[in-house]
Amino acid sequence: MTTPAFDMEAAATAVETVVSGVTEADFERRTPSEITVRDMLAHVLSFTEGFRQGATKEAIGRSQPPGPAPLAPDWRERIPAQLKALVAAWREPEAWVGETEVGGVLAPAPQMAIFALDELVIHGWDLARATGQPYSPAQEDLAVLLGFLRDTPREGIPGLFGPVIDIPAEAPLLDRVVGLTGRDPAWAAT
Repeated sequence: MTTPAFDMEAAATAVETVVSGVTEADFERRTPSEITVRDMLAHVLSFTEGFRQGATKEAIGRSQPPGPAPLAPDWRERIPAQLKALVAAWREPEAWVGETEVGGVLAPAPQMAIFALDELVIHGWDLARATGQPYSPAQEDLAVLLGFLRDTPREGIPGLFGPVIDIPAEAPLLDRVVGLTGRDPAWAAT
């Protein structure tokens, strides 16, 4: 039986904490991803369900690439519930076996799990920065992401990551991970 390589609970809890601090007054603020907080919350709703389905493999052959969607009125209740469901789904050993599909992309399940972790950590950071909240993801999660992102091409990956921002090796791990996704760790809301 396959043992999950890592657990997503710490990352999901960090996102839930940030989301709980978001107010409607924050909705039009820009995030480091150049979308509004409202649109980022809608994205969180989308990817948490998409990657939960990736763990259960229920969407193989049926998933669609993500697109813009309005923010559901019950986002404040749904995001925490979907985060918990995502964590639970990836705790099942079967989630890590074979291939799965998320957003119209078929890939090995362990790779999809890393994509899910990346979405949690990076978009948690995006929301925290946009709303001026503290954010401290687990060092273990950042180490997984550093290994995953280490070979990102300098020019980035269109549609996923902007051009890599050089961050000194002695910088905090979060700053190095964020820089590999094309985000400036010094970014602050204006």
